[in-house]
Amino acid sequence: MSDPDTIDMIHEDGLPGHESGLSQKPDWEPRYRGSGRLEGKVAIVTGADSGIGRAVAALYAREGADVAIVYLCEHDDAEKTAEIVRDEGRRALLLAGDLGEDGFCKEVAAKVMAEFGRIDILVNNAGEQHPDQDIIDITEEQLRRTFQTNIFAMFFLTQAVRPHLKEGAAIVNCTSVTMYKGSKELLDYSSTKGAITAFTRSLSENLIDDGIRVNAVAPGPIWTPLNPSGGASREKLKHFGEGTPMGRPGQPNEVAPAFLFLACEDASYMSGQVLHPNGGMVVNG
Repeated sequence: MSDPDTIDMIHEDGLPGHESGLSQKPDWEPRYRGSGRLEGKVAIVTGADSGIGRAVAALYAREGADVAIVYLCEHDDAEKTAEIVRDEGRRALLLAGDLGEDGFCKEVAAKVMAEFGRIDILVNNAGEQHPDQDIIDITEEQLRRTFQTNIFAMFFLTQAVRPHLKEGAAIVNCTSVTMYKGSKELLDYSSTKGAITAFTRSLSENLIDDGIRVNAVAPGPIWTPLNPSGGASREKLKHFGEGTPMGRPGQPNEVAPAFLFLACEDASYMSGQVLHPNGGMVVNG
């Protein structure tokens, strides 16, 4: 990922970042025909305006799900995702706001129920990251904000949708390879991903008696707006993904099938687990 136009886009205040502005666009298109694995289902996908969230929304729609697209403020990207969902013949609902606020999460649940009448799948994907060379560079504001977006939001939204989840529902959380390998530039971010993995395993045990499965996906370096919009340092971006055994970053549509598998009946005997689309890095967990 050494394209100079992309590298010049780095700016710390750019999160979450516009996918429409990237010179090297992420690949979101599903790679195969749908087979109705989510027919009649309703999914909430957070951070669905771009990146992994967009790819998941596109694949879920192809498999038959209506999709609530929850995002912060990138309206042009979110409209594109909605267009993708509708082009697959499914309904899309756009919901913009800060998932770190409990009130907005309650609003999301209420509006999805009012529009679709049910919630079958919750994908907690939205997140933010800020690179820092030293722990003393991490401000209190940044630390609180990263935890609020990455893990508090998962608690708030899961709490909001819980009364509407019935037997057979699925929750899929987005953790990260940084939870397993660590990241010297992403101390606060990797810490939240550790919390998300623990949340996934504990929530799985909490909900399993009600027939609700909870799993997670731990992507490696994936090319999304998050990185060139302030989530990666300039030097890291020049060599983004080269350290994986495959020698390249992944694309969102290489990650989305993991989210599909965990959401559909193919994974009916899986809960509390983590899948690892990470370019061949071997991790424990």
